[in-house]
Amino acid sequence: MDADVDDGVLPLTANTGLAPFAIEKVGVVGAGQMGNGIAHVCALAGLPVVLLDARAEALPAAKATMARNMDRQVARELISEAERDAALARVLTSTDYASFENCDMVIEAATEKEAVKLAIYRTLTPHLKPSCMLASNTSSISITRLGASTDRPEKFIGMHFMNPVPVMKLVEIIRGIATDEATFQATQALAAKLSKTTSVSEDFPAFIVNRILVPMINEAVYALYEGVGSVAAIDTAMKLGANHPMGPLELADFIGLDTCLSIMQVLYEGLSDSKYRPCPLLVKYVEAGWLGRKTRRGFYDYTQTPPRPTR
Repeated sequence: MDADVDDGVLPLTANTGLAPFAIEKVGVVGAGQMGNGIAHVCALAGLPVVLLDARAEALPAAKATMARNMDRQVARELISEAERDAALARVLTSTDYASFENCDMVIEAATEKEAVKLAIYRTLTPHLKPSCMLASNTSSISITRLGASTDRPEKFIGMHFMNPVPVMKLVEIIRGIATDEATFQATQALAAKLSKTTSVSEDFPAFIVNRILVPMINEAVYALYEGVGSVAAIDTAMKLGANHPMGPLELADFIGLDTCLSIMQVLYEGLSDSKYRPCPLLVKYVEAGWLGRKTRRGFYDYTQTPPRPTR
């Protein structure tokens, strides 16, 4: 199934007159929620995938999660059992960066901390072939700055998948100032192969989706902090009043409060505008280790069924 292409995208034959470089093998750094989902969709699209994580114990769990998610797709008749089995067989897990030596693109899906990403690139790039492209799944950090830290800024690009990756149709594509046309076109072609729709963003803090979404979440936290409403009242108001499938505080727990805080910090530091100041209550929750669903406590307590608001 073909994905829609953003109206602003140039034709695949632009500038060179040639089709984009074919990406035939993909590497993914990080076996967490995002990296797992990226590996999932790449494997289902017929691409061999190398999924790497520094923690060996994370890899069997990642494969098990992928299998469970594909089982759900089989149950919904979105894929066949044969397609599921073939896709799972295409995923090689590893803790060794040398496993990326034959990849055409490596997608970094590590935690949203710039220092962590830069350390990964330092370890990763010596193992890549010269033609290999490097994409970051960052949701907010400058692609230009990340690319400049590598040996291939012209082959570096932002490829921001939405969570959960197997379900959400959008991928934001972000060119750094040095990203060349061939890398951009190859990334667009990869997104189409994954049956994703692309939205092309300029390289400004938090790009399009999170530039709009996360300040809304931060404002909901301010509403809670200032006593405008309770957790339940705020989420109910936005679900029923704005027709949102999740309330903003429930969504924050789903994304991860640490990730929300990191994005707000990038916006605040990058744009120097007080409207992006992270809410002190959001900071306090992160300091407490109450990060949302992944720690079973955030604005809701997930040790109970149904989850109970914590404020």
